[in-house]
Order: sequence, then C-alpha cells, then structure tokens
Amino acid sequence: MNPFLSIGISYRAIKSNKVRSFLTTLGIIIGVAAVISLVSITGGAKNMIEGQLSLLGANSLVVSSGKRTKSGKTVVAGDIKPLTGRDVEAIESLDSVKYVSAISNTTANVVSGNRNVFTAIIGVGEEFVFINDWFPERGTFFNKIDVRETALVCVLGKTVKENLFGSQNPIGKTVRIGKYTYSVIGVMSPIGPTPSGKDQDDIVLLPYTSVQKKLIGSKSLNKITIFVDLAYDLWYAKAEIERTIRRQHGIKDAIDDDFFVKTQQTQINTIKNVSRILTVLLGGIASISLVVGGIGIMNIMLVSVGERTREIGIRLAVGAKEKNILVQFLIESIMLSLVGGLIGTAVGILISKFASAITGWPTQISVLSIFVAFVFSALVGIVFGIYPAKKAAKLNPIDALRYEQNRKSYKKISL
Repeated sequence: MNPFLSIGISYRAIKSNKVRSFLTTLGIIIGVAAVISLVSITGGAKNMIEGQLSLLGANSLVVSSGKRTKSGKTVVAGDIKPLTGRDVEAIESLDSVKYVSAISNTTANVVSGNRNVFTAIIGVGEEFVFINDWFPERGTFFNKIDVRETALVCVLGKTVKENLFGSQNPIGKTVRIGKYTYSVIGVMSPIGPTPSGKDQDDIVLLPYTSVQKKLIGSKSLNKITIFVDLAYDLWYAKAEIERTIRRQHGIKDAIDDDFFVKTQQTQINTIKNVSRILTVLLGGIASISLVVGGIGIMNIMLVSVGERTREIGIRLAVGAKEKNILVQFLIESIMLSLVGGLIGTAVGILISKFASAITGWPTQISVLSIFVAFVFSALVGIVFGIYPAKKAAKLNPIDALRYEQNRKSYKKISL
C-alpha cells in the first residue's frame, strides 16, 4: 500500500476528531514542554553560577580561619589563631603567588548629605580587582600605599552609588562611614545579583587596614584570597601556602591546623556535578509526563480501533494486508505524538523565555534537549501505538464486517 495513502487516511482520521486528538496529545505537549523548559532553566542557572565562581578564577585559592571537622563543619572557637596582615605579607613573598588580597567584612550606615544606606563594607587589598577580574567602571581603585597608610578612600558598588548620588558623578565627593569621612575615588562595574537574589553591587570597598583600624578595631581577617601564578601547579601552591601559614602560626602538624585552604576549582566542579544531577533528575521527572501522554495515545487508539472495526474489515476484505493496517494505525499514533512534540517544543521555549524575563536568569535553550524531547515523543508514539495497531491488524475480516451489524442489533435489543 502506498505510504502516502496511509498518511492521508491517518490525517483524515485525526482531523475528523479534532478535540479528542488535541486532548490525546496534551500529555505529550506537557511532557515535551516540561523537559525543554526545565533543562533550559537549570542549564542557564548552572552557567550563571559557574560564571560567578569563575570571577575568582580556576587558579584561585581562599584561606579561612577555623578547623574543619569530619562532617565538614567549620569550628572557629577555642585556640584558633586568626588570620592577620602578617599572614598576607608572608603569602605575598611566595614565588607561586601572583596576587593576594585580605578580606575583612562588616556592615555600616553610609551617609551622603541627607541620604544614607545600610550596606556591606568589604575591606580588601589593592590586588582584589585582579583576583576577581572586577574593575571600576568609573574612577580608580586604591593602591598599595592607600592600604599601608590606612587611607580614608572608598570605591562604591553600583547600587550604593545610585542610592546615594543618583545620576551625579560621585568621584571626588565624600561619604561618612561611622565616625570617619571617606573620599570616593571610584565606582565598580555592575555584576548583578547572585542566584539567591542577593545584590552584589550593594557594597562599599575600603582598604582592609581601614576597616580593621577605623571600623571594627581588630587585626583579624575573614579570609585571604590568592591568585596562583599560572607557571605553578595549583596544588603545589596550595601546599606551599599551607606550610607558610603553619610557620606563621607556630603549627608543627597538619592535624593541628587552625585554618583551611579551599580551591575555587573544587567549588566549580561541585557546582557542575550538582547541576548535572539536577538537570538529569528534573528532566527524568518531566519525562514521566511523556509516558503518561503515551498511555493516553494508546487508550484513544484502542477506542479508534473499536470505532473503525467495520472500516478495517472492508479494507481486509478487498485485499489489504495485515501490515497495511498495522502501518496505518502506527502512522496515526506517531502523527499524534509528533504534533504534540511540535506544540510542546514551542510551549517549552516560550516558558523558558518567560521564566528568564521574570527571574532575570539567563536560560540555555539546548538544541540537544529539543532534539531528544522530540525524538522521545516520536518513540512514545511508536511504543504505545504498536499494541492498538497490532490489535487492528489481527482482526478477522468476517468478524470485523459483522461487528457493526451485531452492534446495531444489540442497540435495538437494548431499546
């Protein structure tokens, strides 16, 4: 039998029951849309998180105070010696280290005229911008002399600048933080929110020595960030830094460390693994809708076989073979799945775009995910269409021709 004739017959059968056909494909539409939108949204979130972690660079290290327990918890109580500027100077002297920046955090009110904001105050070293690849959009950053002399200078995050100065140029103006007046020398380029929604531009950067002496009255640091010279192996540099800090803190055995060193690459790999697992998990959950949709197609195809029994009997009686009937109903099942796949693909892309517009997250609409979802929908049509198609093909022509007469007779008896 001509395959185009089978396609035409299948098309007319679907068209004659438009509402039922649409409801049949609804499960496929939902399944494909769910797979594409979830994979796109999680893929975009993964790329954004990885991009933000990469700001510190794959060749970066972070030194923090405290002891790590077996469960992974950080303990800062007891005889923990804090990190200080002397540790920073010792690390700076290492050949494997290219950039170093101390980090000392606090929060405070920042006042300019009749405006004030409560924001994060981050004390950093002059090499902070190179480690994070994050530079001022306007003005300059403070230098080594500013850090050494505890200069009263600051660089504003984009959000703080807009809240305090609006559209005005803040360079050369002053802000008050605590009891001290700081000169604004720069405005950082905007980097946007974290995945959790925290505004990373809502900060003020100061020399860490100024934060220590003027604002918190302590020599301790929250952490030290380090960028390793590309000529050196990251793990070699990590071991060298650990030996240096042990010497600074008078520690003889690694088991007594009162600090720990983390690599950014470890964090990046962890995020990638978690994202990959989430993508597979969410995609698998969404795929259940495709299976449910397939069951719906099989159910309707069985109903269709019952309704068209006489038609099947006539075709078999005039010479059609079992495989012709099998192919016709299989084509009908596949067409329903493919139509559902096409509509689902369009809906999934629209959902991804809408989610991106609402959350501000970038979405990654993968051609591979579209292809896989579309092919899977076609396979669903084949798998769940085989049984009804076989049932139609196995009908006895005489029984099939008698079926309509028997059904009419049964109706008369019932009446």
